Amino acid sequence: MISLVTGGAGFIGSHLVDRLIAEGQDVVVVDDLSTGARANLASAELSGRCRIVELDIADPALGDLVDEVRPDTIFHLAAQMDVRRSVGDPMHDTRVNVIGTVNVLNAAVRAGVSRVVFASSGGTVYGEPEDLPVPEDAPLRPASPYGAAKAAGEAYVAAFGRLHGLAWTSLRLGNVYGPRQDPHGEAGVVAIFGRALFAGEQTTIYGDGSSSRDYIHVQDVVEAFCRCLSGAVDGECLNVGTGRVTTVRELHTLVARAAGAPDRPAHQPRRAGELQRIALDSGRLAAATGWSPHVSLEAGLANTVRWIADTTTRAATG
Repeated sequence: MISLVTGGAGFIGSHLVDRLIAEGQDVVVVDDLSTGARANLASAELSGRCRIVELDIADPALGDLVDEVRPDTIFHLAAQMDVRRSVGDPMHDTRVNVIGTVNVLNAAVRAGVSRVVFASSGGTVYGEPEDLPVPEDAPLRPASPYGAAKAAGEAYVAAFGRLHGLAWTSLRLGNVYGPRQDPHGEAGVVAIFGRALFAGEQTTIYGDGSSSRDYIHVQDVVEAFCRCLSGAVDGECLNVGTGRVTTVRELHTLVARAAGAPDRPAHQPRRAGELQRIALDSGRLAAATGWSPHVSLEAGLANTVRWIADTTTRAATG
């Protein structure tokens, strides 16, 4: 079995690649390496079952590559992920997250790919929901170009499914965290806090700290992607979260505790385009596939801080 993973050198994508290889698949990674890192795929490359192609997902050459590879499944994770950048440069966000997605879907149909699994954003497509945790049938009210692009991506995936008989699932991910998350250029507050606290640097909370998110460990997210291969959730847009509400201020305390560092963040004004509160009801995914999150926030933060400490130490010693 062959899978193609767009964005496979990134944080979530590289963990998914490792899992697919561990399950006996051959994997082709498409990544322009603008935010992903080839180092994330070191183990995958050593396996001999991973091919890395440096390519922009909006490039027409993607169609030729998919024709050549003929994967059984495309996991489409490549994206411009920075909400603030989407506000400042919505044209770039649209090119990557909308045109890029359509290019992936076109390539999939042309090559006869049977299934596409799309990484959407549960943290942005709903806007500011009235009730938490928010279910999938809540209105989509994105408050940023990034959220709007992800909602558009979902619509395109569903439309291609109806037009061409393509099996598909869109996963609306919560705030994913864990090892390999880059504190630069991604929506990774855990990585940002963890690296700064480990280095003894000042941390910053934007706003009063009361904004809340649904933080979910990357291994639980990878499990959700893999559950989509069974066909049990074909044609569905599904939340992937814990349902737990954690404020940014509470998160800072937990990360500081895991890092053994002082819990004294500075505060700056709230940033445009960022939501105040979100948590996801993942009951549909659980009912259809038996999936549930297994990594508690406390255990996941400890795991992530250990990874930060290890990588920082290795970098310092050469």
